[in-house]
Amino acid sequence: MSLRLLRVCELIKRELGVIIGREIKFEAPLVSVRAVDITPDLKNAHVFISAIGTTWQKDEAIKTLNDKRQHLQHEIARRVILKYTPHLHFQLDESIERGTRVLSLLDEIEPTLPPDEPLPDEEHREQQ
Repeated sequence: MSLRLLRVCELIKRELGVIIGREIKFEAPLVSVRAVDITPDLKNAHVFISAIGTTWQKDEAIKTLNDKRQHLQHEIARRVILKYTPHLHFQLDESIERGTRVLSLLDEIEPTLPPDEPLPDEEHREQQ
């Protein structure tokens, strides 16, 4: 991705975050813009949203953003000067939940040894 596209993505992400935080109310306790991925022609932008709450609250947050898409695009057009204002596509970003699940699974399979007992690899090294 070119430097210009990265800068445009960051600018749209920042502006959308401000607009959403000030103007839109959600059922979910916390809704934030995680990332923006824009096509090279600058006509479409995929906006990845992180929402904390129940599945219903997350779905409602995406539905609310899709309902307010025209207003958000208009605000982006006012704040960010581009030849084309990108068409916004909102998607739920569940990477945080997946990461948390992986970490909890790793914790479950971690061997439970008494604190002063060395791990099997450490015993083998000490004997050499």
